[in-house]
Amino acid sequence: MVGRSIAALVILLFATHSPQAAEVSVSGIRIGGNAKSTRFVIDLDRQVPFSSLLLADPYRFVIDLPEVKWEIGLKGVGSGKGMIAQYRYGLFKPGVSRLVLDLNGPAEIKKIFHLPPGRKHGHRLVVDLVTTSRASFVEAVERSRKKRRAISVPEELQASPITRRPNSKRVIIVDPGHGGVDPGALSVIGVPEKKIALSVAKEIRRELQKSGKYLVLMTRERDIFVSLPKRVEFARRAEADLFISVHADSIKNPRVSGATVYTLSERASDKEAASLARKENRSDLIAGLDLNGETDQVTSILIDLAQRETMNYSARFANFLVPELKRHLTMRSNSHRYAGFKVLRAPDVPSTLMEIGYLSNREDARRLNSKQGQKSIAVAVAAAIEQYFTSVAAEGF
Repeated sequence: MVGRSIAALVILLFATHSPQAAEVSVSGIRIGGNAKSTRFVIDLDRQVPFSSLLLADPYRFVIDLPEVKWEIGLKGVGSGKGMIAQYRYGLFKPGVSRLVLDLNGPAEIKKIFHLPPGRKHGHRLVVDLVTTSRASFVEAVERSRKKRRAISVPEELQASPITRRPNSKRVIIVDPGHGGVDPGALSVIGVPEKKIALSVAKEIRRELQKSGKYLVLMTRERDIFVSLPKRVEFARRAEADLFISVHADSIKNPRVSGATVYTLSERASDKEAASLARKENRSDLIAGLDLNGETDQVTSILIDLAQRETMNYSARFANFLVPELKRHLTMRSNSHRYAGFKVLRAPDVPSTLMEIGYLSNREDARRLNSKQGQKSIAVAVAAAIEQYFTSVAAEGF
């Protein structure tokens, strides 16, 4: 057992600290052209293998590279030009970095090729896009699926650790929202949601570990993309007692501020909750996942009695969490809401999603990006968890 646990830890360390992480650098991205013909150029410090994929609904073009160092900033998103509405970049999985180009309409990849160093620039990966019809684009999507060859990833980076539960400890999963190629919302102070969510999640883990009562695991510990189903699967494999997802919202009105706690329901408590769930559930699409043919495997589970019981425990934890958060930060009216968040759909793990503030509000953004603000959230979460487990212990949960 000890040998297997150590082996799992070694695998986890490989996944967290990839040996490829700093081997290749992206020093710039340039876009030129117009609405009919656009060139996208990636400046690299050396020639690298790449893989590409077209995706429809919405129109996207995906480029995968070996894991790179992004020297173009940490925001993870850039403005487009011509046929490109915007682009996103980041770590997609251990060993693989990804660029996702959101297209303004159906496009054809006229050329994608490498250019050697010249007088003004070093190595470049060049993509030439031209407009095409919807029918031609759909055909090209199918061709790109058949041709696509995934970027090779070292075997040790493909494995995921097996989590084992110490008998005396509750297992808590802290889930920092977004990550890698999915930056989430961009705050008014220039810091992306993915970075703030990770910092808050780490502070929550530190606070919980002080008591020694809990085994605290995180769905990601660095700036990497993790799909929504994998986050749920991680919690179930760990036989978690509680799952807490950390997010920060952003809306057009910069005056709106405050935190909200969400639990799962297929019937949203209000239009704002429904809209937020739709936005958060687009995470996999934003990261350039090919969702063609995917089915919602949880629909039948949601009507199962076990799921209903889990949803009741989720709401019960939220009822402890809301008043504790109110002690430390501003809360929205109707601060416990319900919606169909995919990341909360583990049928046997009580799950809660916290929107800890609005990154579109300057005061909220500064607080959430500060050590003091992150600490206050962690203290509130730890207090709520202590009360929750005390309340359910008598029931044998």
